[in-house]
Amino acid sequence: MDRKTIDLRQRALACLSRREYSRLELQRKLAPHAGEDDDLNALLDDLEARNWLSDSRYAEQIVHARGAKYGAQRIAYELREQGVDEAFVAAALAGLQDGELERAREVWGKKFGHPPRDAQEKAKQVRFLQSRGFAMDVIFQALRHELGETE
Repeated sequence: MDRKTIDLRQRALACLSRREYSRLELQRKLAPHAGEDDDLNALLDDLEARNWLSDSRYAEQIVHARGAKYGAQRIAYELREQGVDEAFVAAALAGLQDGELERAREVWGKKFGHPPRDAQEKAKQVRFLQSRGFAMDVIFQALRHELGETE
């Protein structure tokens, strides 16, 4: 290995020592520092072979970090944007969707804390929960619960 490749490896390890990265995210981060003679894909393959770089671990970490504030749709979108394989996305989100309604109620309660007074305020609350990545059926269930309506 030449000096440039060693520097690229050190840069990759420094990044991975701070937090988890998806393969695509780390590739994007290292690409500006890779020279023409560097084989970035070989480096990433080696990191994956050593289990230092893992899309599965990255997906689990994102779900853990974002799960309390965001819905499954938003987290899935974020994982897909970072190039995480669909199988890892599905596995990471499997347990998250079970508590989706409770999380939507918690997020709603922290932001608003009171039922909407009119249609305009209800629309505002719905848009807020949509921006947090909750599905429409979950949003309406949460709001019906807060309004005391039965299903």
